[in-house]
Amino acid sequence: MDHTSAGTRTRPGGRHDSRGPGRPPQRTARPTGGRSRLPRYWFAERLLAVLSGTRPVHWMLGHTIGDAYEHLIRLAPGAPLATNGLRPVVRHCDEYVPRPGVIEAFARIGAGDRVSAMAFRLEQGPDLRWRCAAVELGGERITVGT
Repeated sequence: MDHTSAGTRTRPGGRHDSRGPGRPPQRTARPTGGRSRLPRYWFAERLLAVLSGTRPVHWMLGHTIGDAYEHLIRLAPGAPLATNGLRPVVRHCDEYVPRPGVIEAFARIGAGDRVSAMAFRLEQGPDLRWRCAAVELGGERITVGT
């Protein structure tokens, strides 16, 4: 049965979506541009959150290898990427792949007129998951002991 109002089709009362009966709701794509799916951007965002004091260090617990997590524990309390009132963002992130399974990434972090740099190394494990093995920023170098 069609419900009409002044010659126009309307939805049954209480209905706010455009789907028909028995149809699942449609999913809309996120407007991220796909960059958040790249390992370098994913890690840059997470490292920025920890090093700016927005997230706790243990947020990186399963995403680091070797001594990188211990070094983050020592570096994070100083919140080296924190700014006064402005939220820092990853402006750009690029990578160099020295060999398969290794990414050396570098990111520009911006907050207002301030720009900082962050470099980090990702290594892919046998389970095909990427993990952070080293971080470097503002003269502070964090590396995995080999």
